[in-house]
Amino acid sequence: MLNLVLFGPPGAGKGTQSEKLISKYQLLHISTGDLFRAHVKGETKLGKKVSQLLADGELVPDAITIAMLEEEVDKNPDAKGFVFDGFPRTVPQAIELDLFLERKGSKIAGVIALDVDQEELTKRIAERHKVSGRADDDAEKLKKRISEYFDKTIHVLPYYEEQGKLKKVNGIGEIETVYNDLCSVIDKF
Repeated sequence: MLNLVLFGPPGAGKGTQSEKLISKYQLLHISTGDLFRAHVKGETKLGKKVSQLLADGELVPDAITIAMLEEEVDKNPDAKGFVFDGFPRTVPQAIELDLFLERKGSKIAGVIALDVDQEELTKRIAERHKVSGRADDDAEKLKKRISEYFDKTIHVLPYYEEQGKLKKVNGIGEIETVYNDLCSVIDKF
């Protein structure tokens, strides 16, 4: 099973690249952000819990995130693998993901970090906000989310680096160029 974590700050291109990787490698995409938005839109019990957190640009508590993620993996027992997008965001989440996959007889094959500087991120998300109107892309919430990534989430990378699973890819450039660079890395896992 090919399980990948696609890592990067908001606006790094994780969603765009995930779509292409899923098609090529026949993987299933699990984006915690997409799961949260679907629950909010569907006004599920979970959606009501996370709605205010997302609107404020806050992170959803680990217990809720992990339970939702496990539920999504369990729905797809015949999957060839998964691309985890936006998860894990903390070392405890990374440990829980490893333990969960281990119980299923699987593991994370590799973690790919898309490197994109803050200037490019701000430009990309401002453009995305114009098109999608996502509530979490407005300027103040965006600053909070980018800050959260660089202050907290980025500390997950050494956890995977110690395991020899971390690879970095330049996330700035043409979509196809970044995609080809990602494929070159994945083909070595």
